[in-house]
Amino acid sequence: MMRELTDQSFLGLLEAVPGAMLCVAGSGQIVLVNAAAERLFGYPRQELIGQPVELLVPDEARTRHVHYRQGYAARPGSRPMGVGLELAGRRRDGSTFPAEVSLAAIDTDSGLLITITVWDVTERLAAQSDRERLETQAERGRLERQLQQSQRLESLGELAGGVAHDFNNLLGVITSYAAFAAEDVPEQAPAERWQALRADLEQVQWAAARAGELTHQLLSFARRDVAQQQVLNLNDVVAGVEQLLRRTLGERIDLATVPGRDLYLVLADPDQIEQVLVTLASNARDAMPAGGRLTIGTGNVEVDEMYAASLAGPAAGRYVSLKVSDTGTGMTAQVMDRAFEPFYTTKPRGEGTGLGLASVYGIITQAGGSVQIHSEPGMGTTVVVLLPVTDQAMTGPAGSPAAPGPGHGEAVLVVEDEPALREMIRRILARNGYQVTMLARGQDAVDLASAPAARVDALITDVVMPGMQGREVVERVRAVQPGVRVLYMSGYPKGLLGAQGILGSEVSLIEKPFSETTLLAALRTILRASSTA
Repeated sequence: MMRELTDQSFLGLLEAVPGAMLCVAGSGQIVLVNAAAERLFGYPRQELIGQPVELLVPDEARTRHVHYRQGYAARPGSRPMGVGLELAGRRRDGSTFPAEVSLAAIDTDSGLLITITVWDVTERLAAQSDRERLETQAERGRLERQLQQSQRLESLGELAGGVAHDFNNLLGVITSYAAFAAEDVPEQAPAERWQALRADLEQVQWAAARAGELTHQLLSFARRDVAQQQVLNLNDVVAGVEQLLRRTLGERIDLATVPGRDLYLVLADPDQIEQVLVTLASNARDAMPAGGRLTIGTGNVEVDEMYAASLAGPAAGRYVSLKVSDTGTGMTAQVMDRAFEPFYTTKPRGEGTGLGLASVYGIITQAGGSVQIHSEPGMGTTVVVLLPVTDQAMTGPAGSPAAPGPGHGEAVLVVEDEPALREMIRRILARNGYQVTMLARGQDAVDLASAPAARVDALITDVVMPGMQGREVVERVRAVQPGVRVLYMSGYPKGLLGAQGILGSEVSLIEKPFSETTLLAALRTILRASSTA
């Protein structure tokens, strides 16, 4: 056997192997080592020859190694050792190192010979650890930036919602008083000054209506707008708005719709989804001044746990995707980071409000979905909306609300802390046949209702007021006037007030700004109905 092992060609091959190589007999004794093994383990080869190979294994692993070696000797072959295990070698000085080991078997005249090749993978593991650490840091940084953006948008949403609430009060006054003034202009007045006045009032009403639209965009961003959710097939929504989009985009933009097959159903407000599509299409048109292609596609999406974690957005589950892609100028990373902020716009002064994508963000997140932007300068933009799937079935359209009618002398008590709005409501109700008492404080309403001869058929109260809140006013008035009908009014939508526990879902509420028709219809409805809690 020794004559075979000292053959110069075999020894030369052994020394040429880049890794540390040992030859071990079937009994476990080392019979040959190369120079790389001497350097790796720190033993001269004379000290290794004849020693059990477990000498090069850490103390805690020797018993287990004997078992592995005997199992290999019984079923030899060429394969890595200890796949899935963390292996280690032991040097002469007692230090250890992480190792990668491969085995091969050679049949000789003297019996089985096992060749063991060992690599020290310390540097490789260190490099891998550094790479994983850098990847972890990069991922943590990305998630922190997303969290910061989400928190920033949430703070801006709180501010926007508060501004919109106060603005709604002012809009109610503007629209109603403009309507009052328009009624006083003679219909057949020939004088030019009357015609000019009528035209001016129409401009005021148009501007107020436009301001109302901006307010709804603010509320959509702040997720405080009322969403009339229903079960939808997004393909139907896209088809319903397609012709409007073609007229809006013009001839230079090629619009293509790619509806998904067997689309899941979602729960959302169809008008708001149409608003999302119009907003995204308008932005795409502005990004393609020389023309281009706009593609709107839908499809079913399964989000797994890993993908959900990478997005730091939607939870795992089933979604319907709505993708709007253009071939326009694209966005920089800095623009994408701020794209959903209200009032942020890259358009020239006077050409954009900065509320379009902010309202898209609010609408989609209010529906429980997520929205992401993928874009690069010169590569176009794709906006991906994911809406969660609903198991509810589609239903028919809701019936029309009751038509308003004049009053018949009913006594209406109104509590509103805004003087101009209070006077507007008084004028509307008084000229439509109601006996109206206007009060600015909740306590005054309670005192009036508590009088022995007091008669209150209906109570109209603001929800959020200084001092006594609307809900407490109702409770205390009903304690002395159990049959009184109640109508709430607020600049905040009913959904938000219910979510915060301010109002129950069963109450009647009109949102500011409201028209004369809306107020009269709501009041007539509660007067016809039985008293509710």
